[in-house]
Amino acid sequence: MKDSIRKAHLASVTDRFVRGQMDRRSFLRAASILGLGAGALGMGLGRRPFYGISQASAQEQELKPSAEITKWLSDVGKPFAGTTLRLATESTPPSNAIATQLKQYFEEATGIKVEIEVLPLEQVLQKLTLDVASSLGTYDLYYIDQSWAASFSQDVFDPREQLKNADLAMPNYNIDDFLKPLVDGIAMYEDRMVGVPYDIPIFIMQYRKDVWDELKLPPPATLDDLLQASAAITDAKGPNMYGTSGQMKSGHYSLECDWTAWLWGHGGSIFGPDGKFTGNDEAGLAAMAYWDKLKATMPPGVDGWTWDGEGQSVGQGVAASMLSWGEFFPFFDDPNASKVSGLMEAMVPPKPAATLRTVEQTGFGEIPGVGHQGGSSLAVSKYSKSPDAAWIFMQWATSADTQALITVLGGGTGPTRTSVYDDPRVLANARVGAGTTRHLPVVRDTIANYMGSEPDLPAWAELSSDMIPVALGKYFAGQSGSAKESLDALKTQVDDLVAKG
Repeated sequence: MKDSIRKAHLASVTDRFVRGQMDRRSFLRAASILGLGAGALGMGLGRRPFYGISQASAQEQELKPSAEITKWLSDVGKPFAGTTLRLATESTPPSNAIATQLKQYFEEATGIKVEIEVLPLEQVLQKLTLDVASSLGTYDLYYIDQSWAASFSQDVFDPREQLKNADLAMPNYNIDDFLKPLVDGIAMYEDRMVGVPYDIPIFIMQYRKDVWDELKLPPPATLDDLLQASAAITDAKGPNMYGTSGQMKSGHYSLECDWTAWLWGHGGSIFGPDGKFTGNDEAGLAAMAYWDKLKATMPPGVDGWTWDGEGQSVGQGVAASMLSWGEFFPFFDDPNASKVSGLMEAMVPPKPAATLRTVEQTGFGEIPGVGHQGGSSLAVSKYSKSPDAAWIFMQWATSADTQALITVLGGGTGPTRTSVYDDPRVLANARVGAGTTRHLPVVRDTIANYMGSEPDLPAWAELSSDMIPVALGKYFAGQSGSAKESLDALKTQVDDLVAKG
């Protein structure tokens, strides 16, 4: 199919889905056929946590761009004063911090107005696909979920090429400062850099140190440690408190995320090098046996929770731990938002129970690792009417200085740049309270050494957001027989869908 026709079809089906004229399963199937990896779509994503400090507190701490950055913005932005830029983005910590507290400084320095639309992810895709199909340039910058990189790699500028324009290049922007695992896993498609890493939600271990100390339990350094401690806590404190929690809503992408962590952690993989489903092999069955035992130490409502319910269960003291998104940690430390301020400890994900498979032992670029990640990139659209002004904004929004401000303002997600983790402003905030950064050394270590990435194939949209979590949900509801029977049936479904291309 000619690329322009494919993009027009993709724009049409996405628009119909967002308008409620197409059901989720039909949309995911159509997106797969049209080559879009839409793994996180169509499952009621909702807003991700953003537990930032107040504008007044930010002003009190003088959290604003450096004088050097402001001077550069003022000089380079003069020719573009009066320009309006538009960006449609998911509700991410960086986008929220920029939209609510930081973009005013950019606008004041440059005279460039920035309109940021914070939308559910499926609506972001709707805006992007319509813009690409029409080539109208309604949006100047694109927020690109990692699963979209292949589909839109030719519709954005490679930032390495943009940096060659010395007149617009930010001093010390240093594109090599972006963490290499994120560049390779999120922003690259073949030989093109599809924007720069912008956001990196990732699984880390978060547990109640006071409870662990009270019961004299070893920190959950291994999967077995986590299981044994969770059982001990549930026995000692249930039903008022359970050992751990989960995001196990049937049919929801969050359930698939949890599954990958346990699967990878038992030496398994979703696919083998031949492109066939391997989640039902010996390692996959070991993962399910472990998960069954672990689930018995979770609160009864876990079957109905996505990440929000999981986070609330820990924040309200109902569960004592979770292996989940690190950006919840500042919420736990905020005394005005949770009941566990100062009681939580962060660790890298538990050590796998078996040796991780290598990329060569998996299929479709799958990278096993207990630290499941779901990142995104920011890029300038090739259809923008003001690409130079957009590039100036993109450099500022993803610069080390701005990332440090986003981090200290309480975004909670890990920075995508190496240097930001060592920024004095970030290190100074490593204390208990709203907007804490005391968990970030763990996030950094997890990205470098424990990160897991899902496979990249067209059918992944339907597999990750429908077929796999529906099958897992039926298993945990007792509707599909044993783990082996359930996963064998799932293998047949997955292999049939992938074979259809």
